[in-house]
Amino acid sequence: MFDGIQRRIVSMWFPRLPADRALRVCPVDGPFALTLKDSNAVRLYSLNLQAEAQGLHAGMSHADARAFCPGLQSRPADVIGDGRFLLTLRRWATRYCPWIGLEGEDGLVLDVTGAAHLSGGEAAMLDDMRARLRRAGVSVRLGLADSRGAAWALAHSGEGRAEPGRPLEALAGLPVAALRLDDGIGTTLQRLGLRSIGALEAAPRAPLTRRFGPGVLLRLDQALGRQSEGIIPLTEPPHYGVRLTLPEPVGLLDDVMAGTARLLDRLCVRLKAQEAGARVLCLTLRRVDQQARMVELRLAGPLRDPARILPLFERGIGEVDAGYGIDQLRLEVTQVEPLPVEQLTHASAARAGRLEDLVSRIGVRIGLENIQRFLPADSHIPERGFVIASAAWSEPGGPWVALRPRPLRLFPPEPILGEGPQPPRQFRWRRMALTTARATGPERIAPEWWLEDGNWQSGIRDYWQVETRQGWRLWLFHTPQNPGWFVQGEFA
Repeated sequence: MFDGIQRRIVSMWFPRLPADRALRVCPVDGPFALTLKDSNAVRLYSLNLQAEAQGLHAGMSHADARAFCPGLQSRPADVIGDGRFLLTLRRWATRYCPWIGLEGEDGLVLDVTGAAHLSGGEAAMLDDMRARLRRAGVSVRLGLADSRGAAWALAHSGEGRAEPGRPLEALAGLPVAALRLDDGIGTTLQRLGLRSIGALEAAPRAPLTRRFGPGVLLRLDQALGRQSEGIIPLTEPPHYGVRLTLPEPVGLLDDVMAGTARLLDRLCVRLKAQEAGARVLCLTLRRVDQQARMVELRLAGPLRDPARILPLFERGIGEVDAGYGIDQLRLEVTQVEPLPVEQLTHASAARAGRLEDLVSRIGVRIGLENIQRFLPADSHIPERGFVIASAAWSEPGGPWVALRPRPLRLFPPEPILGEGPQPPRQFRWRRMALTTARATGPERIAPEWWLEDGNWQSGIRDYWQVETRQGWRLWLFHTPQNPGWFVQGEFA
C-alpha cells in the first residue's frame, strides 16, 4: 500500500502466443502447431485449440503428432518474432497503465493501482482487455489481485479476481503449483497431502522450512501480500524523430533546406545525448494536398554533425515535386549505431570523417552498395588473398602482409610455351616475343585442399618473378605435376 491506496496487479498470460501470432499472419482451418528443433528432434512448440483437442501437447515429437493427427498443419517457430510480438503487446497495454513489465516469455504484469477507474472499474477493465485481445486473435487469461504472485496464480489456474485485502479467499482452492514452484517441489508437497494453497497456509511453517528451505514460504508470502515483489518496467527505446509544421506552405529548395537544418539541429542533440550516430535518415515532406514525398539518406558511417549531414540532402530534396507547397517536414533516423565520444587531437580532428563524407556523397548518386573496397583475407592463395566488401559497412582491414612481393595486377593464368622447372629464356605472351633477363624464385605455393577450386586442381605451383629485356616484369608459375608454364600477374 502507498498513500492509502491498495496495490492492484493484473497478470496477463498468453497461453498460445506463438501460434496466435502465426495464425494472425496466415490463418488456417483445423489443427495447427508450430515446431521447434530440439537437438536432433523436431518437437511441437505451440498449438491452437483444435490441436489441443486432438490430444496433442507442447514438447511432443512432430512425427508422433502426425501419427495421432494426420491432418495437423505445422510451420517452423520464430522465437525472435514472438519476443517482438510480446513487446508490441506491452506497448498496447500502456492504454491501461504506464507501469508494465514482462512475465517470462508469454505474459505481462501490469500495476493498475489507481488506474482501474479510468476504464470503468476493475471488472470493466478486465472485460475490455479480454474483448480487445479476442478481436485481435490473441488468447489470454487474466488475473487481478493485490500482489504479483496472486495475480499470476489466478491467471494460470483459470481466470479470477481477488477482492482487495482478501487474497487467501481467492487462492485457497488453487493447487500449490500456482505459487510458481519447481515441478519437483510441487509434486513432493502433493504427496505430503498439501495439494492446495489453503492447506499449505494452514501447515506449520517450521517443518516446511526445514524440509524445503525458505523458497516455498517465500512464494506463499509473496502471493498473500506479506512479502513485497516489485515490477520492473521496460524502458522505451529513444525515439529519433522530429517534426516541423509550417504556418505557410513553401516550395523553394532554400526554404525546405532551411527547415531541414532546424530539424537536424534538434535531432543531433538527441543523438549526442545518447552517444549515437545516424546511419539512415528519412525526411518526409507533406504537401498541402496531403500527399507525402520521402527523401532517404544513407550515410557511410554513423554521424551526428548537422553541418556534414545537411548538404547530402540537397540532391534528394531538389528532385521532390512540391506541388502546391509543403506544409510539414518530418525527419526520422531509421537506423542508429553507437557513436561514443572520443578524444581528438589537432591532427586527427582535421582529417576526421573525410573518407566517410566522400563515400556518402558518391553514394547519394550511385548508391552506397555500389561503392566497394578490397580487404585482406587470410589465405596464401594469391587470388584469395583479398575480399570485396561494401565500403559503407566495413572498416579498413589494416596493412596487407605478404612474405614475398606480389604483383600489382592479377589475372587468370595464361599459358605460355616452356619446358623444365626453370623459366624459359624466350617465350611469347600476348603476341609479344619476350626474353628473360633475370628470374627470382621459386616460391612454392600449395593448394588449399579443403576448398574446391578448379584452377588449383593441378597441384602445387612454383612462382617466379621474371624481368624481361623488353621491360615487362611478370609473375610466372610452373606446375610440376602436370608440367606447364603460365603467366598470372604483372608487377608495376
